[in-house]
Amino acid sequence: MSRVERVLCDDERFASLIPGFAPRAPQLEMAKAVEQALSDSSVLVVEAETGTGKTLAYLVPALLADGPTIISTGTKSLQEQLFFRDLPVVLKALGVHRRVALLKGRANYLCPYRLQLHLEEARFQTRDTALQMQVVARWAARTASGDIAELREIPEDAPVWPWVTSTTENCLGQDCPELSRCPVMRARQEAQEADLVVVNHHLFFANAALKGEGVTELLPAANAVIFDEAHQLPDVAATFFGSTLSSRQLQELCSDAISEAAHSSVDVQGLSAHTSALERSAADLRIALGHDGRKETWSAVSSIAEVIKAMEALAQALLALEQFLEPYSRSSRGMESCHRRASEQRASLQRFQSGHDDNLVFWFETFKRAFLLHATPLSVAEMFDAHRAQQRCSWIFTSATLSVAGNFSHFIERLGISDAATLRLESPFDFRRQAVLYVPEDLPTPDMPDYTSRLVDNMVPVIGSARGRTFFLFTSHRALREAAELLRGRIEYPLLVQGEAGRRQLLEEFREHGNAVLLGTSSFWEGIDVRGEALSCVIIDRLPFASPGDPVAAARIERIKRERGNPFRDYQLPQAVLTLRQGAGRLIRDIHDHGVLVIADPRLIDKSYGKLFLDSLPSMTRTRKPEVVERFFRYIENRGNIETAGN
Repeated sequence: MSRVERVLCDDERFASLIPGFAPRAPQLEMAKAVEQALSDSSVLVVEAETGTGKTLAYLVPALLADGPTIISTGTKSLQEQLFFRDLPVVLKALGVHRRVALLKGRANYLCPYRLQLHLEEARFQTRDTALQMQVVARWAARTASGDIAELREIPEDAPVWPWVTSTTENCLGQDCPELSRCPVMRARQEAQEADLVVVNHHLFFANAALKGEGVTELLPAANAVIFDEAHQLPDVAATFFGSTLSSRQLQELCSDAISEAAHSSVDVQGLSAHTSALERSAADLRIALGHDGRKETWSAVSSIAEVIKAMEALAQALLALEQFLEPYSRSSRGMESCHRRASEQRASLQRFQSGHDDNLVFWFETFKRAFLLHATPLSVAEMFDAHRAQQRCSWIFTSATLSVAGNFSHFIERLGISDAATLRLESPFDFRRQAVLYVPEDLPTPDMPDYTSRLVDNMVPVIGSARGRTFFLFTSHRALREAAELLRGRIEYPLLVQGEAGRRQLLEEFREHGNAVLLGTSSFWEGIDVRGEALSCVIIDRLPFASPGDPVAAARIERIKRERGNPFRDYQLPQAVLTLRQGAGRLIRDIHDHGVLVIADPRLIDKSYGKLFLDSLPSMTRTRKPEVVERFFRYIENRGNIETAGN
């Protein structure tokens, strides 16, 4: 037996630290494969379904191996769970000393320079923001880490945070007068000296993008990189290997320039004229782009006279500000930063105005008072492969959903990792006993105008049988809003609706109620772990094919057509299968969980491609009869009552 196997088979190490721990065959198989990949400096892709224990399966070999390791997770919450909950347990069980570090993106840390710069400038803040600024200032005097997650009394989306944190654009770097007190620099220094660093995918790819431009790398040279929740990587990589320009960036440039001017000998009146012109130009472009909620390719508006005029005016305003700032850029590091940002934003805008690159799709989004311009790669395979070539080490990719009916080719091709070994480990859960898959018989196809109302009619009895305790997942906000209105007054359980409260608050309320019905879209399809009876039913409104109106998906489809491929088979279908697997994975999270998965879309049965979806899901008991669902819920309830009586 290898060292890793001996450790994981010694259940006394973990039994006192992890309730119910016992060696699991899939976990051992994954741990051995990870150990081998670390030893060989090779590439490994592991699909480890829910219940495998994949976190332990990669942490143990990583902590027993030599040299620094980077572990990247899908979200900040998973990153914190790994660092604060899982790592201490494994380190204690192993009895080894390893220096570990948690590293987040710079926007998660206080910037002492920007706090001091804006502290007294109430003219730029609402009353609430001014009060929050004082709360941040008091906290800044006592915090050791500078991690803004410590300050829980201020919401994550509070408007104060951009005033007191930095971005890649506005950070002054080594020339910052507050460098010695900078939490970002302290966190990076700790990461450089650690044996194991926990990051998230966004930070990893932000670093990869910076390295591509010759900027000093943020993360240590590693002997191994392990990606958990690796199914997210292609889309996260596309964000960072592309570029964006937002109205918020333009506004922050203006406010930062004014703030810096207050501390230097700049012609404030002249500067104000230029920043006001830039803000007006940004507002005019927002109006020219049309109504709120648009998400379209740039070609849809690029020939409209008002848009052309607004883009030219914005480019002129940026150029004028850039030229105005140029003579002052040598007077302070802050003014130099503003000058550089004006130049970079103008270059980004020009890229949009030219709007042609074979591997980029140019698209935009509109919000009530804001806009975003995106240039997104159609493929990241070549760029990611080039980045891997710079870092000669082990690369390990793991998630519960990487394959389509056992085939990894879609994931491998999107990341360009053709040299990878693959391993698929099925869940040890007894899905036939623990779960029922229900596909209703009498629903129309999702393209029918009355689909959502018919769906709600069908699901009200299911929700009643489940006694609430339901996630109702939708593929669109429109369908969610319609269903929410139809359900109000028709169910006796608490109704929690995405958009009416924050994600974290909705989940806390769902767990506290114990019988709630939560309606959510994409952000609730993955990364949610609700164990026990509080979640006993997951309803998915339709098969999650990407919207044909999504500009990036549409551009990728066109490219596949040009290359004489089959967009449905090669892209749309596998993407939908992986997304469905994520949504379905919310139901059974523990060996003691029971529940019903409803996939309401009749195409699952009626279309030939439905078999691929079914073959990719766990082997649940399947039914099309509502009375079977009702009997199953009665069985769950009776079983729970018997267990309670026995205790």
